[in-house]
Amino acid sequence: MSAVDCLTAAGRIVRLRTIRPQDAAALLALHERLSPTSRYLRFFSAGAALDAEVRRLTRPSGPDHVHLLVEERDSVLAAGSYERIDAARADFALVVDDNHHGEGLGTLLLEHLAAAARRVGITELVGDVLPYNAAMLRVSGDLAPGVARRLEADAGTVQIRVPTLPDEAALAAVGLRDRTAAHHSLRPLLTPASVAVIGAGRRPGGIGREVLAALKAGGYTGALYAVNPHAGDVCGIAAHPTVAAIGGAVDLAVIAVPAAAVPEVVRQCCTAGVRAAVILTAGIESATQSALVRQARRHGMRILGPNCLGVVNTDPAVRLTATFAPAPPVAGGLGVASQSGAIGVAILDAAADCGIGISSFVSLGNKTDVSSNDLLSYWADDPATRAVALYVESFGNPRRFAWIARALASRKPVLAVKSGRSEGGRRAGASHTAAVAAPETAVAALFEQAGVIRTDTLGELLDTARVLADQPLPTGNRLGVLGNAGGLNVLAADAAQTAGLTVPTLTLPDRTPAVVNPVVNPMDLGAQATAETLSEAIRVVARSGEVDLLVVTFVSTRTNDTPAAVSAVAAAVDDWPQLPIAVVVVGAPDVPRTLGARKVPVFALPEPAVLAMGRAARYAAWRRTPVGTRPALHDIDHGTARGIVQRALATGGGWQPADVARSLLSCYRVPVVETRIAADAEEALRHAEAISYPVALKAAAPDLVHKSDIGAVRLGLADEASVRAAYRAIGVAIGAAQPLATVQPMADPGVEMVAGVVHDPLFGSLLMLGLGGVYTDLLGDRTLRLLPLTDHDAAAMWRGLRAAPLLTGYRGTAPADTPALEDLLLRLGRLAEDFPEVSELDLNPVLVGPRGCTAVDVKLRLSPVGAEPDPYVRHLLEQSAGTRALSGVAVSQRGTAAGEDAAGSSG
Repeated sequence: MSAVDCLTAAGRIVRLRTIRPQDAAALLALHERLSPTSRYLRFFSAGAALDAEVRRLTRPSGPDHVHLLVEERDSVLAAGSYERIDAARADFALVVDDNHHGEGLGTLLLEHLAAAARRVGITELVGDVLPYNAAMLRVSGDLAPGVARRLEADAGTVQIRVPTLPDEAALAAVGLRDRTAAHHSLRPLLTPASVAVIGAGRRPGGIGREVLAALKAGGYTGALYAVNPHAGDVCGIAAHPTVAAIGGAVDLAVIAVPAAAVPEVVRQCCTAGVRAAVILTAGIESATQSALVRQARRHGMRILGPNCLGVVNTDPAVRLTATFAPAPPVAGGLGVASQSGAIGVAILDAAADCGIGISSFVSLGNKTDVSSNDLLSYWADDPATRAVALYVESFGNPRRFAWIARALASRKPVLAVKSGRSEGGRRAGASHTAAVAAPETAVAALFEQAGVIRTDTLGELLDTARVLADQPLPTGNRLGVLGNAGGLNVLAADAAQTAGLTVPTLTLPDRTPAVVNPVVNPMDLGAQATAETLSEAIRVVARSGEVDLLVVTFVSTRTNDTPAAVSAVAAAVDDWPQLPIAVVVVGAPDVPRTLGARKVPVFALPEPAVLAMGRAARYAAWRRTPVGTRPALHDIDHGTARGIVQRALATGGGWQPADVARSLLSCYRVPVVETRIAADAEEALRHAEAISYPVALKAAAPDLVHKSDIGAVRLGLADEASVRAAYRAIGVAIGAAQPLATVQPMADPGVEMVAGVVHDPLFGSLLMLGLGGVYTDLLGDRTLRLLPLTDHDAAAMWRGLRAAPLLTGYRGTAPADTPALEDLLLRLGRLAEDFPEVSELDLNPVLVGPRGCTAVDVKLRLSPVGAEPDPYVRHLLEQSAGTRALSGVAVSQRGTAAGEDAAGSSG
């Protein structure tokens, strides 16, 4: 494996890599430093042969044995290894320096060992531990809660068995460790005790100076320093020639110097022990950025940017405004991250206009180190952040984003705008699944499964944030609409359908105000409705329990008392804090952005309010839906399947013959119609007679997608003559005198579906289900899911199709066996999870009948898998900025007034 940077439990940066022969001396020193007790716990003997152990660890790693170490600078802190026992199991061992126990190093090593073992087909790591080795028992329990343990009475040891593929409990444990480490790691960035602005010039308008001024004006509570070798003070703050000259600890350095000067400044920060840096400067080459990150991590420093707008934390205990955005945000509960500085400014500006308070704001810029995944982990445990908003241009590790975001969204709303939705990025494939799995559809599937609320525009994002940041979640989708504006009420009701909300008829009690029709929703209170009428109507509807959300409309005219009405509505909504409410006010100047102590949002038009409420209702429904579990599927023949895949790849991979595809599917008990291969007409006849008529004859070319379109599919062949004629016709259709053909029995009728898998190097494998046969491309009724797939995911896939009624008994037809379809999807998902080498797999059609389902045609393409992100392994972002589309407000490469001062301008 390549070397990666990781976080300890306390948020320190360490390096994890494969052991090399030249590490022998450092490894020997590690073992010699062990106390007698630690050495006995590791080797079950006080006199272990350390030289032999070092020789074992320094052998070159391979599929049967992997050896890893953790280092900090040039010191080896821990080492771990596994040795294969048989096809499915390997023995593991760990050793951690006595001075670094409790830092999570053993757990980190075991995570990476499990990932390496998983990639070569090892399903379980086993280890023998002395019963009183509490540290090792804890490490194994951290990796796999509920891990199997067996007391070996004869040996006096406990055998630990750790599955290499984590289950839901293990993933939750990984997530908790990840959040804890990320929170500690980002504290110097988001809650620094001291800040130094490097490149703070004397001339107003320079970026460094303006950041320093913003920090001072914002009332930053920590120690604040200016770094400028040509000034005695900047903005009334004493200036130092270098960060080292400050003489005290510096948590955060904000760097605003010309691009050419950044490497030296970063070096100085590393030497001075700075713990985090925000690099505002743009124009830094990709290779230089990578070198900066490597240097920073070696010294334990995190980097935000470069090419970014800065960072804000409105916590009254911090008051950090390390940004050159035009105006600081007001404090509130929304955490914001943006890859684009310009979009970040737009979000902050719009949030201020509509009254949304910000807990923290981070401009990610080129995202060479700190990423959105880091921030999601941090915000999960930040009490000030009640909701999160993201502007995303790219993903460094979308698989990891999926489960981190899902864990966060189960606790707090996560909203996102993802750019790049155009058709220009669509991928063309040789299977139906690959053709529909464009990057945009992969992102949509990722967000849907993770519970991320995706919006098309920034306006929609902020509208939804207003509803969610300070409001309770809806308990259903029943919308009540009332107010003095009949036309606005109707528009709100119309928008409800688009928003996925219902507008139920209400049965209110007789004591309802006479102006209100007790069975009408929306309720038109009339243009002359008084403040008291509005207030009482809100209370009556809220008290009824017949709605889950409420929109109140009010139109100001010359004949009503607008201030009184607004005050009455504010008092009434405060009486019902458990009901999500939005207010629409039209025609009144100087209307507050929120009403009441509970900060009910006020909108200018009904449609944005209702659409935002609809997104909140869908998110709440997602929160109420169980995650589900991954069934064990004990009947899988993983060993045979691995042999099939390895033999196919050894001969070049690519599109596989039908018998190979069927054999692989049979290892996962995926039902496929009996299929026989015929090389000529006579063999086709023999197969037809053995199967018994009627039969189907089809071209066997593995890369042919639309066989029926060119006449390469012949069905219902009842005798010898029809088989011969069909064989000749298929040859003409594909231009072959003697085509390879498949012979199949005619399958029992059922609903025609299509199911498949496509593998993406970044997103991993995606599973597709849709309406099959000739309707696959015509109607485009399909859904996709990322892996891993749970039982609830499998059910949601078919239930989310427009054609779902065909499976539940449409117009008197017998209901299809949907549990069998779900089982097929789960098995396909597990196959794709076990073998990412399955680059394309298409089952079309899959016939789903009353008593089971069967795949009729199968297409399979196998490809080698290179280095890909692993969602279950914790490590810091490893990606060159040059591979991403970048945009944003940035410091000019030529420098600014601040940068010129720091570089030696006379100012």
